[in-house]
Amino acid sequence: MALTDWLKRGFVGRPLDNSQLGETLLPKRVALPVFASDALSSVSYATEEILLVLSLGGLAFYHFTPWIALVVVLLMLTVVASYRQNVHAYPSGGGDYEVATTNLGDSAGLTVASALLVDYVLTVAVSVSAGVANLTSAVTSFAPHRVLIAVVLIVLLTMMNLRGVRESGTAFSIPTYGFILGVFVMIAIGVVKILLGHTPRAESASYHVAASGHYSGVALAFLALRAFSSGCTALTGVEAISNGVPAFRKPKSKNAATTLLLMGVIAALMFGGVTLLAMVSHVRVASDPSKLIGAHGDQPTVIAQVAASVFGHGSIGFVYIATVTALILVLAANTAFNGFPVLGSILARDGYLPRQLHTRGDRLAYSNGILLLAGFATLLVVVFKAETTRLIQLYIVGVFVSFTLSQTGMVRHWQRILRSQQGEAATQPGRRVIRRRQTINFFGGCMTGLVLILVLATKFVHGAFIVVIAMPLIFMLMKFIRRHYDRVATELRAEPGAPLLPSRVHAVVLVSKIHKPALRALAYAKATRPFSLVALTAAVDQADAERLRDEWHERGISIDLVTLASPYREISGPVLKYVAEIRRESPRDVVAVFLPEYVVGHWWEHLLHNQSALRLKARLLFQPGVMVTSVPWQLESSNRAGDRPEREGAGAVRGGWAGPRSSVAVSVGLPAGPAASAPTPNGPAGTPPPVASAPPPVASGQGDEPKG
Repeated sequence: MALTDWLKRGFVGRPLDNSQLGETLLPKRVALPVFASDALSSVSYATEEILLVLSLGGLAFYHFTPWIALVVVLLMLTVVASYRQNVHAYPSGGGDYEVATTNLGDSAGLTVASALLVDYVLTVAVSVSAGVANLTSAVTSFAPHRVLIAVVLIVLLTMMNLRGVRESGTAFSIPTYGFILGVFVMIAIGVVKILLGHTPRAESASYHVAASGHYSGVALAFLALRAFSSGCTALTGVEAISNGVPAFRKPKSKNAATTLLLMGVIAALMFGGVTLLAMVSHVRVASDPSKLIGAHGDQPTVIAQVAASVFGHGSIGFVYIATVTALILVLAANTAFNGFPVLGSILARDGYLPRQLHTRGDRLAYSNGILLLAGFATLLVVVFKAETTRLIQLYIVGVFVSFTLSQTGMVRHWQRILRSQQGEAATQPGRRVIRRRQTINFFGGCMTGLVLILVLATKFVHGAFIVVIAMPLIFMLMKFIRRHYDRVATELRAEPGAPLLPSRVHAVVLVSKIHKPALRALAYAKATRPFSLVALTAAVDQADAERLRDEWHERGISIDLVTLASPYREISGPVLKYVAEIRRESPRDVVAVFLPEYVVGHWWEHLLHNQSALRLKARLLFQPGVMVTSVPWQLESSNRAGDRPEREGAGAVRGGWAGPRSSVAVSVGLPAGPAASAPTPNGPAGTPPPVASAPPPVASGQGDEPKG
């Protein structure tokens, strides 16, 4: 096994057969941490985002927090109820993209797709950055290295997901359930202390928050709306389950809907509990740390302050909450690692993204999509220096675009079903159920649409404009890719009655000296029974050209040897000119160019040999009516590097028609260039000399069965 294969097996695991796809499907207990970790982890920073915005108006504005949090919870439950309808209506995994495309058209579907792609990338960047922020709240010495830590965590998540959905879900279950348990225990202990008269008090309770300006009237309303839009980060990740229905065990829709309901209830309870304890314990945070009068050093996160007020700073409970919060925030990125590749695969299937994204990897995961997501997320983390507050401004625009268009599409979906029912069906109870579902989606669409407007109005100048620019660019890129695939399909479509074979085939074998690879290429070209067959060499060195010609005649090879003049010591130009001349004289004929090459077993051997064939192959690809065939000859080093060590015998002829996967093919049909006056190891013996140019047309006397 090659070193690269060994490393891949070590990090990714053994390949899985297609028949094992069912083994990767998730039960509800595993699906919850896989798809809901993003929504659940939002609890750790949604309250903080509300307080950071309200701090602009000073400490007095904190009393708006409970009311804003209540509206966020109501919106969350509404969206969960709406997406339960999506799961039952569209269980194929297309999620918002499929709903919008089916009911609102391709443009709406691509708008949703571009929003989700941006959202998934930001989910990874925000989740990992928030996790690092919580980690540095507990271990302040890590703060200067937060970008490096975030990048390392993204790499680890990528490796885990490359191993497959089931394995990553199992690994992530313990931290997710540990976070849920820890937060509920913290809320329960905090409520008990309040009831017993021992109200928790945060360390920042004595701090004063200086207002950044005077807010009243319209300005006050705008500030409250901005705080509400920031708190709506608690809704991120709700759509992930509707995009991942195919990953559930049967019955898929029922299990996905149940998991979605559990996620919504748990997230709402945790968000409300953390917000309650933050208010009761008088947690203080400020968007500008200089406005937090009395503070010293970096301000801890809200959930870290709440944990310290309930359990005591430095206690086991505090360390536990800090640890599981950091873990769940990092693992929340796993939601995107499951959603982005699936959506990318669906878009690739529909021709809007490169087709490589539709292919499953060794572990039956969409590996190319996982790697693409990791690359973009790493770029964002580095550019924004892993600062959650800066990244969060970009976060929820895409979320609510997909929410709004999806719910609008569902309203039309139910309306279409109602119109399809005629006569007696109008009196059936089923129509009332459909009306109820349509009402839920309509209310959800109105709510999310209103929030989208608020998000754009309040966060546009704070960074949301980047997403507003990125989404149309991705939209246009997907349109361009689809047009390209459509154009290629049109060009490749076989017309009725079109001839499948060319009139004649003219074979050209490139040689630089007479050796086993060249003789094999000549024999193979002859075996194809072309209309004509010539050996072709480009003259660069006079002495080598004479030696090649003399040996050619000494061996009695009856195949004509055509020597092309190369006054500028260049190979590709004369060969292309010769081939083009054949095509001009016989436009309906095909020219088959045979390149003898040998196969080496080590990458460093590849560097020691001539690579002129790569340039020639690349240029021949653009010549119509020209076929290029590589005729390999395996050297001993390639046999040792192959997957099958057995040999047919010590005296067996080395080489075969197909080389091992770990070997590298090196062309020996072309000269090594002007500097190669002596034979290279295991390679061509220099280049032919410049001689008088032979006429380009195919040599005469070559019939259906060339002699020699």
